[in-house]
Amino acid sequence: MNIVEILVPDLPESVTDATVAKWHKQPGDLIERDEVIVEIETDKVILEVPASANGILEVILQTEGTIVTSRQILGQLKEIDSHKQCNEKKIPDNELIFKDSIFQESSNNNLLKQKMNDTLSPGVRRFIAENELEVSCIEGTGLDGRITREDVEKRLIDSSKNLNKNISIPIIPDKQSTNYDREKRVPMTRLRKRVAERLLEAKNNTVMLTTFNEVNMQPIIDLRKQYGENFEKRYAVRLGFMSFYIKAVLEALRRFPEVNASIDGDDIVYHDYFDINIAVSTPRGLVTPLLKNIDALSMAEVEKKIKELAIKGRNGKLTVEELTGGNFTITNGGVFGSLMSTPIINPPQSAILGMHAIKDRPIARNGEVVVLPMMYLALSYDHRLIDGREAVGYLVTVKEMLEDPVRLLLDI
Repeated sequence: MNIVEILVPDLPESVTDATVAKWHKQPGDLIERDEVIVEIETDKVILEVPASANGILEVILQTEGTIVTSRQILGQLKEIDSHKQCNEKKIPDNELIFKDSIFQESSNNNLLKQKMNDTLSPGVRRFIAENELEVSCIEGTGLDGRITREDVEKRLIDSSKNLNKNISIPIIPDKQSTNYDREKRVPMTRLRKRVAERLLEAKNNTVMLTTFNEVNMQPIIDLRKQYGENFEKRYAVRLGFMSFYIKAVLEALRRFPEVNASIDGDDIVYHDYFDINIAVSTPRGLVTPLLKNIDALSMAEVEKKIKELAIKGRNGKLTVEELTGGNFTITNGGVFGSLMSTPIINPPQSAILGMHAIKDRPIARNGEVVVLPMMYLALSYDHRLIDGREAVGYLVTVKEMLEDPVRLLLDI
């Protein structure tokens, strides 16, 4: 049989090492070709390591939590010939032998017990029965190995000692003691560490300021009610709010290129393309998958791509390419019920737009108070690059596009 090495896959250029996240198999487990054996966690994604052949996991060399590098050996697989595997479920010969030996041993024990019972005196037999002891567990010291009353008493004393050893006395917590015994400490995942580092970097290395506005969402709500069913029938995807947000962001970025730019040392880099990150919450933490060239996508394509990225994010299937790059980020805390927040810039970007929950609020319009579905907008930006005039103008443009979505179609 051949020994196949299980190797760490080639890591992306921006990733120097990884952590062994989870072994799905243990030594001795039968593994089929292309079946996932172990997961490797990087700063950005989880990489699955599949089996390159049919076999049995021989040994694990790198346990969970170990830091590994590209092409490092994780374990070994003993390859087996798939043609020799039988699809019929049958009991192996060694299992039959084992079962037969158990039956034979059980029969011998019964005979032994019967023989021992026959040599016991009536008093000893009654004493054993009263204390519910097994005859085979008592060592006889009498003539020809017979069990005496003293042997039974000795067995009772030994059993009492063992019982006392296994009894655990519950510890009643002292009201004056600390709460450390009720704490749970787990290591941070690599993704959580990286998110923390980037957030701290944004706070320390940018002059971040946030400006707010609010938008009347009634026009978009009416538009979705009117065309949502036909849209879903034609494109097999629901018409959500995010496609409107992204189209409004696109138009605002075109009008205010500083918001789509970034700082590189002493230079300002202006981007003539529009790659947008969408903040997605996953079980492993916050990730920002990328929508590339949104100016070339229709609303249906935007909705399909967002749905695809959200599913991949929840299942940990996002690739490094889908998490790398981007000039601007949109985060929608409204899906969790957030009314207002100050989002933190995603470096090296210069701005991030926060969307929030849509709530009915009384609004003064044309001298009258009306109740409308309103949503707060929040734009956090790097004041080193973006002035207040550009920031407010950008946010007002997004507001105007959302309140009159026909302008998105007419490009005005």
